[in-house]
Formats: sequence, C-alpha cells, structure tokens
Amino acid sequence: MGSNITEMTTSPLTMANSTVWPTPKDNNCSLEAWEWLYTMQPVYMMVICVLGIVGNVFVLSIFFLHKKSCTVAEIYLSNLAFADLIFVSCLPFWAINVWNEFDWQFGQVMCRLVNVGIKTNMYCSVYSLVLVSFDRYVALVHTMSHGRMRRPSYAKLSCLAVWGLGIMMSIPVFLYRKVEYIKDYDVNACILDYPSFAVEVTCDLLLVFLGFVIPLSVISCCTFKIIQALKNQDLNRFNAVRTEKKATLLVLCVLLAFMFCWVPFHLVTFLDVIIRIMDLEGCELDNGLEISNQVFTYLAFSNSVLNPILYVIVGKNFRKKVKEVFEQKRKPVTGSTRSNLSSTLKTFV
Repeated sequence: MGSNITEMTTSPLTMANSTVWPTPKDNNCSLEAWEWLYTMQPVYMMVICVLGIVGNVFVLSIFFLHKKSCTVAEIYLSNLAFADLIFVSCLPFWAINVWNEFDWQFGQVMCRLVNVGIKTNMYCSVYSLVLVSFDRYVALVHTMSHGRMRRPSYAKLSCLAVWGLGIMMSIPVFLYRKVEYIKDYDVNACILDYPSFAVEVTCDLLLVFLGFVIPLSVISCCTFKIIQALKNQDLNRFNAVRTEKKATLLVLCVLLAFMFCWVPFHLVTFLDVIIRIMDLEGCELDNGLEISNQVFTYLAFSNSVLNPILYVIVGKNFRKKVKEVFEQKRKPVTGSTRSNLSSTLKTFV
C-alpha cells in the first residue's frame, strides 16, 4: 500500500471527504496509529451489522405481526427501523473493502448502490426522527386537534416524502461514485470523484445542514415544547394524554440517543470542511481529525443498534405488543386472526 495511509481511511459515512484517491507524498507522520484500521474496523462493522439486523428485524416483525393496526408514532418508528435495517445491511460491503485494504471487489454497480443506500438511509433515519418528534409535539401540545392532524394516511405519505428526499440527496453519490484503478496503491478503489472542489464542499455542507442542522433544530424545538407539556400537571386528567406520555418517553430516549451518536460525527465533518476550505495541513492536525472521524463514525453506527434496545427497555407499550404477539403465536390461527393480520399488513402497503 501507499505511504499516506491516513488519507485512505474512508469509512461509509466519511467517504465524501476526498474527491480523488490520494497519491503518495512525502510523509513524516507515523503510520503505526493506522494499522488497527484493517483489523478492528471490519470486525466492528460486522458486529454492528449482525446486531442491527437482528434488532431491527425483531422490531419490524412485532409491528407487522401484532393484531392491531399501527399507530401514527409506530408507523414512523417502523420507517426508522426499516431505514436502519437497510443501512446496516450495507456495512458488510465496506467491512470487506477495508479488510482488502480498500480494493473494491464488487464492481461498479454495487459501488454506487451500496453508497447510495448508505446515504439515502442516513437522511431517512434523521427525518423519520423529525416526523416522530413532530407527532409527539402535536399529540401533547395540540391535544384537542391532533385527531385531524395525526392520521395513518398522512403518516404513510410523510414516510414516502422522506424516502424521496433521501434518494434526491443521494444523486451526487450516484453520479460521482465510481471504481477506479489507483496505480500508486495497486487497488481498484470505490471512490467519490467530484468534478471540482466547489462541488465537493457544497455536497459536504448540504450533508451538515440538511442532514443535521435543520432536522436537529426542528427536533430540539419540538422536544422543548414536549417537555413543557409534560410538566403541565393538568394533562394528567386525561387518560388519552397519559397514554401519549408513555409513548413520548420512548421517543425522547430515541431522540437523545440520536443526538449522542450523531452530534460528534457532524461536528467533525463540519470542522473537516472548514479545514479544507482554509487549506490547513499538518501531521497532528490530519491524524487528530482522521482519528476523530473514525471514532465518531463508529459511534454513529451504534445508533442503528441502540434504537431496538431502547424499544425493549423503555417502550412499555412495545413490550406489551411483544407479549401479545407471542401469545398470538401460541393460539391456533383462525379466520378472524387472518383477517386482523391482513388488515395490519395493509397499514404498511
């Protein structure tokens, strides 16, 4: 491999940081700090993949198999679980890529599809959380009118709009991602080859603002209003609102987990953009930024595993659904049970 290993540490989420594959240059930096990459990162991604697939398939199975139709909040949480499931399913390709020292083995089509899948589902995950936080806001702050605003049909259309946004924001990845032979490193690398530095910076800034700053602002505003509503003792008079408060506790934990996992990654991404615009260089700066990039990328990966765990630990209604689904499985399937299951499945079609 080439001499500047720090520039080759391209992870699935930080893959937009270089427009072209780096060429060897005079390197005075220590390379030993990067030897862990080829062994630790693939193992970590595989573990996240297995745990994420098992957890999110379990969550989706409970929502699908339960005899009652999903609520609006559950539709949004199902959409989040589906986005997380596709995201973690793409990780094995990058794990194998890193294990092979960035020699892409899966061809041009998969180079584009895998990275489009990763980018699309990153946007879908964050905007699913925007939808679910807004749903909690309406349910608790506008309790008298939430029946008109919170309809399953609107929730499904909102989920479709989120996927449309994710696909649209992944167009640059589809256009500029390609497999190219890098002579200096003797690999066929899956790289992002932007046509200009301006396009690269624009795409990175869109990632930071559309993928984080804007949704985080909406989520934070809704969360603030939700917490204010939960402090209102008058809400405890209404049984329906008490039920909404149970669902809201789960949502708040999911939102907190999201911010814990994603805030560091986006801050480092924004810092990286600033450093490239200012054309700053230096071994300590490059190594520190890249190590932070890797560590916080791993933290972001963990969010897809944390959500299903939170559903089980915090979600009292979800645990109740799990128990009811297992009880359903012990009973013989009758005509009415089939009818209820068919009705539930139609909720997601």
